Amino acid sequence: MAAVKEYSVEEKLASLVKLQKIDSKLDKIKILKGELPMEVNDLEDEMQGLNSRKTRIEEEINGISEFIEQRKETIKEATALIAKYEKQHENVKNSREFEAINKEIELQQLEILHAEKNIKDVNMELVEKVTELENAKKLLTAKETVLNGKKSELDKIIVETEKEETQYKKLSETARAATDDRLLFSYDRIRNSYRNGLAVVPVERDACGGCYNAIPPQKQSEIRQRKKVIICENCGRILVDDELNTDTEVK
Repeated sequence: MAAVKEYSVEEKLASLVKLQKIDSKLDKIKILKGELPMEVNDLEDEMQGLNSRKTRIEEEINGISEFIEQRKETIKEATALIAKYEKQHENVKNSREFEAINKEIELQQLEILHAEKNIKDVNMELVEKVTELENAKKLLTAKETVLNGKKSELDKIIVETEKEETQYKKLSETARAATDDRLLFSYDRIRNSYRNGLAVVPVERDACGGCYNAIPPQKQSEIRQRKKVIICENCGRILVDDELNTDTEVK
């Protein structure tokens, strides 16, 4: 069975520094993109909602229009019946028939009045819906213009950084594979605790490169020896000496 290589503390620290530098490069690309990916997603969701609202309003307008046409047909039919009943007046034989015809005429006239009232009422609603639809269309157009601008801006950044980002992602995967699992767990936990993503920092000007808290000379000496992993007592970041940080390059 092949022997598993044991890495020294210095080698482990060097691998952490390298991983940190790679991840910091990726962070800069994310910063360059800024909030654009989230803004694009939010705008797309908003436009989906607006399109659904537009479709719903159009369906409501179609429903009102169909109802108006139905009521107009009712008026047409009632008008035709009135004309028919009025013609029957010429052939009535007694007052009972005359009254029966008049009653039918009155019923059709009431039907017409009722249909006309229905049309008047829904016409007001139709005007409101048409206005609502126009506003929804204007808002959609405005949002689409903003979305296209954001997408164009994001696409430009992606084109400019895609190759670089892909390379750094591959380097990050390689660096992570070469990093001690326990240290990697601590690294990820610390990194996720800070917005700037710095988990490994050098000692600069006698202070922690993350929180700028002063590091005692004795502690600095231990850090330079690279015999053990030392954590900043103030911010919890992993500390390395400036020389190791400088010498570790990302190619």
